[in-house]
Amino acid sequence: MEIINPLEELDEEELRARLEGAALPTHVAVIMDGNGRWARSRSLARIRGHQAGVKAVREAVTACREVGVKYLTLYAFSSENWERPTLEVRALMQLLKNYLVGERDELLEKQIRLEAMGRLDRLPKDVRAELDKTMALTAPHDELTLTLALSYGGRAELTDAVRALVAAGESDVDEGTIGRYLYAPDHPDPDLLVRTSGELRVSNFLLWEIAYAEIYVTNVLWPDFRARHMYAALLDYANRERRYGRVSAAEGGGR
Repeated sequence: MEIINPLEELDEEELRARLEGAALPTHVAVIMDGNGRWARSRSLARIRGHQAGVKAVREAVTACREVGVKYLTLYAFSSENWERPTLEVRALMQLLKNYLVGERDELLEKQIRLEAMGRLDRLPKDVRAELDKTMALTAPHDELTLTLALSYGGRAELTDAVRALVAAGESDVDEGTIGRYLYAPDHPDPDLLVRTSGELRVSNFLLWEIAYAEIYVTNVLWPDFRARHMYAALLDYANRERRYGRVSAAEGGGR
């Protein structure tokens, strides 16, 4: 399905200018999709698509920090991704490790805090060690909180939350109780969910947290995603009216 986003036709400078004074989301979540298709269209191995996607991560992180977004959550490796061919999984884990080491100084310089969410115990020990080191070093920073969803699944998160609250002996359970047992209970819910590659599904990502998120879908494959695409998504969000199930102001307000 072809998704038409006129804002993506604007250049980066004009988009940035339009974002001045706009109502920006506090928390942006991104489903980074299309690495495999990007590689296949170029007759390259799938891992080359993942490698090319690292530049898109840098662009998204920098763009969000520069305009004042406070939380950015990236769907980096799903619980289902463990079922991919062994060689691809190994290559992805090595790529993750390289990112954690290679971007560490940049994160520190830009005062970006790195966090992670998911069943992290499944990560290889060497990868987990570098992840823990980068998170510890960047913990004091608050310009932007960058969260990597690793070995993550939305249903798994809810299952783990229920197990934890049962183990804690919770008896009076409401939405707030469940929220306290999610992987990142101190994070605000995403205001905006961005999905690349034109797919119209949420792929088991932040199922609880995106209940009222605005959704922006772009045909751009993740390795081709640049700052201007993030700015277009942010501007599209700024032009929407968030109602949370209520009647719009134009219709007279109220329920």
